[in-house]
Amino acid sequence: MSTAGTEVAQLASKPTEIGFFEHYLTLWVLLCIVAGTLLGHLLPGTFEAIGHMQVAQVNLPVAVLIWLMIIPMLLKIDFGAMGHVRRQWKGIGVTLFINWAVKPFSMALLGWIFVRHVFAVYLPAAQLDSYVAGLILLAAAPCTAMVFVWSNLCNGEPHFTLSQVAVNDAIMVVAFAPLVGLLLGISAIVVPWNTLMLSVMLYIVVPVLISVALRHVVLSRGGQKALQHLLGRLGPISLTALLMTLVVLFGFQGQQILAQPLVIAILAVPILMQVYFNAGLAYVLNWMFRVPHCVAAPSALIGASNFFELAVATAVGLFGVHSGAALATVVGVLIEVPVMLSVVRIVTVSKGWYETRTA
Repeated sequence: MSTAGTEVAQLASKPTEIGFFEHYLTLWVLLCIVAGTLLGHLLPGTFEAIGHMQVAQVNLPVAVLIWLMIIPMLLKIDFGAMGHVRRQWKGIGVTLFINWAVKPFSMALLGWIFVRHVFAVYLPAAQLDSYVAGLILLAAAPCTAMVFVWSNLCNGEPHFTLSQVAVNDAIMVVAFAPLVGLLLGISAIVVPWNTLMLSVMLYIVVPVLISVALRHVVLSRGGQKALQHLLGRLGPISLTALLMTLVVLFGFQGQQILAQPLVIAILAVPILMQVYFNAGLAYVLNWMFRVPHCVAAPSALIGASNFFELAVATAVGLFGVHSGAALATVVGVLIEVPVMLSVVRIVTVSKGWYETRTA
């Protein structure tokens, strides 16, 4: 691992707690949802004008906010860590299996069951395909940033977490679009390939290249301290951009939400089920392979969490800011923090049981 990567891992190994703002992220998300919904209902003309600010089906205000969210998170990733995946190859293999062979397909299945059948009568018929597409987008990309927080909270092995995130990001550059296209095709949803590839370039390839270049420049000039200082300054900007994006997206969806208040609760059902299912499956597989708990815990967390920033951006690009797909991905933001904190709690309290097997 590079010197910078080692320093990041050493810093990550220190016990940390989720920050005040991040700890109450669900509260801020709820407030932004309420504010956006009310503003969208009261000022429909304003949000309609914002919705028309687009080039090649890409909404410019939302695109700027998405970049402000994603790039600070990608700055944390040391892609040099991929050279050390062999150290914990079993844990890496389990997580990759969950992230790329199980989670997207399980979400597509759950979306088909609950959106198209169980709850279909309570949802707008014209948006059923869009809701399923949003759920698929949410599950098709593994989380890249918040997993560092979850890993710290459960005393996860920092080198494993760093390596796993780097590998997932590298895979995501080439696999995200084909996987989404396959699942949308299976779900009988027309795939706008030009827009999908544009979204991949805008929200994966370009931000990755910018973050890698910026990270290299900062580390070469000021070392790890300079990078940590930059991340500290960009962190609030990233979270603020996330919350502003929610206000805008729910402003677009304001009238629809007020007309169908059960939509959010209904969309949360398959999301919750797939999070606990994939986390549990990853945890059990690691247990079966006798992987150390310090690897199995973050493996379960990485296997369960989603890169919702990318999902939101792609949903907006593919289906529009007013779509059910955009709304479905935003629901993932709403429940991300409390659900992942509950998974952290589960893997922590079960450590004694887990280690009786691995010992």
